[in-house]
Amino acid sequence: MAAAQGIAPPDAETIAERMATLGSDVPGSIWAMQPFMNSEELVAEDGTTYRLSSMNPYVNAWFVLEVAPQGGSSRYYHLENADRDDWQISLVEDDGAPAIRVLGTGDEDGEEILCAPWEDNGLQEARDTGLPFAPLCEWSIFLRNPVTGNRTTREAVAEFLRDNVLFGDSIVNLIKGTFFEDAFMVSSEGLEIEEEVDGVALLGEALLDRAPVMRPYMGFDLLGAEDGMQAGSWYEVDGADGIYASVMQPGMIASEVFQVPGANRLDGVESRADVYLVAFDMGEFTLGYEPGTDHPRLGWSSRPSHRHYQGRGPDGFDSPDPLVRTGTLNPTYAESVAAIFTGGFKRDHGAWRFGDYATFNYGHHYGFMVDGVILSRLWENLATMYMTHDGEVVMRTWTEEDNSAEFLSTLQFARQNGVAIIEDGVPGARVTSWGGGNWSGSANADLRTLRAGACTRTVEGRQFLIYAYFSTATPSGMARTFQAYQCDYAMLLDMNSQEHTYMALYQREEEELEAQHLVTGMAEVDVRGSDGGRIPRFVSAPDNRDFFYLIRRE
Repeated sequence: MAAAQGIAPPDAETIAERMATLGSDVPGSIWAMQPFMNSEELVAEDGTTYRLSSMNPYVNAWFVLEVAPQGGSSRYYHLENADRDDWQISLVEDDGAPAIRVLGTGDEDGEEILCAPWEDNGLQEARDTGLPFAPLCEWSIFLRNPVTGNRTTREAVAEFLRDNVLFGDSIVNLIKGTFFEDAFMVSSEGLEIEEEVDGVALLGEALLDRAPVMRPYMGFDLLGAEDGMQAGSWYEVDGADGIYASVMQPGMIASEVFQVPGANRLDGVESRADVYLVAFDMGEFTLGYEPGTDHPRLGWSSRPSHRHYQGRGPDGFDSPDPLVRTGTLNPTYAESVAAIFTGGFKRDHGAWRFGDYATFNYGHHYGFMVDGVILSRLWENLATMYMTHDGEVVMRTWTEEDNSAEFLSTLQFARQNGVAIIEDGVPGARVTSWGGGNWSGSANADLRTLRAGACTRTVEGRQFLIYAYFSTATPSGMARTFQAYQCDYAMLLDMNSQEHTYMALYQREEEELEAQHLVTGMAEVDVRGSDGGRIPRFVSAPDNRDFFYLIRRE
């Protein structure tokens, strides 16, 4: 049943039935994964049926428009609300003909837009633009178009942002590659002068036995770090309120941290490998998540042998159709984006090959939800980062009880990636189990590699999200580092190359969006257009990988 100002959630009985389908062995389709979806339908004089489905009215972000000519095949269009907080979208009759109504609430209270984008070939023209987000209905709605990360698409997006949004172009070029072991290991220790350097008072200092001044190869401009950074201290990023940076090496960690059981000994290489950390005061930011054009996929990982063989993936399908994954930041956020970092593992790596988790729940494929839409089921036992509608960012282990309608209806997004590195402030139960933790490397330090991870920490009621880049590390090294920084919970993101561990901050310089990369080598992952201009990854360059983004609160 539709609400007066938009599309309301279905009734409780319908939600209960759909939750039963979601919890079955094989839901079978992307539609069957959406317990809160609701639709409105109108028929035009020529017999064409128009059906507008809100994929999750609690979030009010993603819609699917179905246009079904009488006697013909249906065409589907994935629409996105350009301002989910202020626009309510519904299907209405306008002078006896179907139309989309966009009704303003909040800051846009009382404003109404009526449009019929299927008239005058409007939908097809929007699709023909090739843009991942093509504006409709006076920019109140975007049509999400399928794109690839080729240069033509990237340049088209960059030109679109430059012409229609205040900022559009930014930094550097592309060199891809996968590297293993210690290929990115750096060791910047050298200044042993113990110099008192004030950190950020609330974050304090990491638990280290020694804190020398270091000269890291960090790409940020920091306040007070002209003569180096004292290990374990925090520094403000110049011109980026609420963002702080720190550096250390695991060999500096206080002995009291190593007394806590749950991790292996660190070898000499890992002990002297630099770790760069970036903290975000979540009182100043909201977090978002967007899947890539290709990854993580929805089909089967090749790893688990325990499959039900009743579909093309653990949920019964391997395509999001009719939903479209753009791998690009919504242009609405282009002016306020503060930072972006890559998400988690690809699907093929995102399930268990060995150990007990490979033997049930179809191998525990890492699940994910975006804008309230479940694309892959969320499994208990897995480390999960999610955000609720009120902006609370949480990182913890998913439980069976979390797969309830009451809880799922509160979520904006969720992304699972392996198991906990830190849980309740101590190493997770599987940190030392190579197969049991699905670490894609040896927890006994037989194989180190570049890794990225994230943790949450709450200090005096204020929450911080901390991203960490390990130039070479094992899960044990990551656990000890997050312990030293007094994290509440920590999880792995991705590994093996600077493309997979990419992280950049964005600042405004003379009406330009300028990127600062955590490590200068990450700048090489951005691309150049044919005119030599730099196009920032994820912001205006569609990417096959998923990513998290931080938007500065107004």
